[in-house]
Amino acid sequence: MSSPVRSWISPMRARSSQEPHRASTPLEAFFDLCFVVAVAAAGVPLHHSLVEHRVAFGVGHFLLVFFAIWWAWMNFTWFASAYDTDDDVYRITTLVQIAGALVLAAGIEPAFDNGDFRVVTIGYVIMRLALVGQWLRAARADRERRPVALRYAVGVAIVQVLWILRLLLPDALLLAAFLALVVAELAVPIWAERARGGPTTFHPHHIVERYGLFTLIVLGETVSAATLAVRGVLDQGGHETAPLLELAVAGLVIVFALWWIYFDRSAHNLLNTLRGSMMWGYGHYFIFAAAAAVGAGLSVAVDHATEAAEISDTLNGYAVAVPVAVYLFFVWLLHLRPHQSGPMLVVFPVGTVLILLAPLGPESIKVIAGILVVLVAILVTLGRRVPDPVG
Repeated sequence: MSSPVRSWISPMRARSSQEPHRASTPLEAFFDLCFVVAVAAAGVPLHHSLVEHRVAFGVGHFLLVFFAIWWAWMNFTWFASAYDTDDDVYRITTLVQIAGALVLAAGIEPAFDNGDFRVVTIGYVIMRLALVGQWLRAARADRERRPVALRYAVGVAIVQVLWILRLLLPDALLLAAFLALVVAELAVPIWAERARGGPTTFHPHHIVERYGLFTLIVLGETVSAATLAVRGVLDQGGHETAPLLELAVAGLVIVFALWWIYFDRSAHNLLNTLRGSMMWGYGHYFIFAAAAAVGAGLSVAVDHATEAAEISDTLNGYAVAVPVAVYLFFVWLLHLRPHQSGPMLVVFPVGTVLILLAPLGPESIKVIAGILVVLVAILVTLGRRVPDPVG
């Protein structure tokens, strides 16, 4: 039996939000893997900034660069959930977006070193203008949602022009302009989805799977970053292995617990309104950024354990505690809180506070790992006895 022949270009009609067995495609998986190159590129200079005591500088630049990575990924993900035709033009346009992500990754080091965001901006604009082309295709084929698609295309295109013009501003205005353009980017979907014919037909199960897969990949990159740091020290020799082994075990426990907590409950039944879906989707910026920053924090902990960096125990502890606490709080807020009631509503906020207090005492990385183990134990015992108000 001959296989079907894929077309060069197909009408980009909206896919059903109730489509059965909707799963991520190989192209989407490839898209995620290439974006993780940019995630990894952002984590390395964050690590270096922390050990060089440039905390505010490193964290600030990391958050700015990570916004570009996350926002381009998120916009592609929701668009693909509604309009993935998998024809040749769609594939080529997606590959252009991937190329833009790699250009962005190449510009991260200059952005951290001397505040030069030119390459990052060029890569970002490449990704976004490719998406404008996708929205124009959708506007042509999907008559019912044409106003929505045109609003997306116009809104995204205008903001990209403003990103390019930002490069001409004096240094004193760059941060304010960046923040203003972030607000403009976030406002485009809110404005577009309220047009006649909206909202777009994203698939809740597909969206939740896509976000879950990207969380897995970012957590995997965190493990990789910490492993490479430990391996680099061992290759140099001259250090006792016991402290590094203990740190590696604690780091793995932390990452395993973060995985467990995120995937304890499915969130597809939370995406039943436009407002709720946007809050859930936007809130993942903090989850993804925190997950990526945990890897940088564990690399800092390796430097501290081997005395390769002259930093205090407190700074070392907070390099891990802060991203873990941010991740934990937002996973609770977006995934777990709607399923909880009674005393369970305070367990994770209390755990978040305890994690932020851990660096004030000794062995903070191990203490953080222990707190997370306790939270997982509570989640799989008491947490699942609570009736599910959402389901």
